[in-house]
Amino acid sequence: MDNPHTSNPAVFAPKIERVRHELKRRTLTVAAIERITPGMLRLQLSGDDLADFVSLAPDDHIKILVPGAGEEMERRDYTPRRYDTDARTLLIDFAIHEAGPVTKWALDARIGDRLEIGGPRGSAVVSGDIENWLLIGDETALPAIGRRVEEAAANARITAIVAVADAGEHQILQTSAQLDIRWAHRPLSKATDPAALMDILRSVDLQAGTFVWIAAEASVTRALRTYLVEERGYPLSWIKASGYWVKGKADTTEKFD
Repeated sequence: MDNPHTSNPAVFAPKIERVRHELKRRTLTVAAIERITPGMLRLQLSGDDLADFVSLAPDDHIKILVPGAGEEMERRDYTPRRYDTDARTLLIDFAIHEAGPVTKWALDARIGDRLEIGGPRGSAVVSGDIENWLLIGDETALPAIGRRVEEAAANARITAIVAVADAGEHQILQTSAQLDIRWAHRPLSKATDPAALMDILRSVDLQAGTFVWIAAEASVTRALRTYLVEERGYPLSWIKASGYWVKGKADTTEKFD
């Protein structure tokens, strides 16, 4: 396709500023529990330790630490879905299709239960003058996608492609931006198959100046990124891609940029 990005990448390339944060542990309490869809659980955490909590990017991650079977703590990465330092609250969404130790803890959680979090260690802040976004992901990416959509400026135009099991997993996202969200239905057993996302992606008209963000199982992310670069001629400088999980490997992620 005719892509004006490639004529002078240095001029058009977006800036991503990596901001480091003080790494500290915080002890928080479960203040509210909500099953927002059959496959997504939301916990509201609270505590004075959130007074200096900072998360500058929608795809930041924190470590959630809960007791393990032995003396070691179990820890997994989660997105700070929404936070309010004045109210001392933090929302975390848990995709519960694979109940690992932290997800199991969340499913069993009751009001007043306590846990520890660490981070975020840093934020990758995309320059604020980008108006066009293409967000692609699965259930594990939906918290970051939801936050990006909700925090977007009124002049932003966002297309989101999200793979979920069925219509019961659709979420209603409040935003001032212009949002076109397309749901790709596939069974959870097909979470490592990029076909459902790819079918929709092929129909998307990528406008110049669109920042593409991808997060899913690592092999799915790789397939989508390869398609954009090799078949659509899209420049890597306009793509941020991550493998949020790797099939068969616990607590593992992959970065592609």
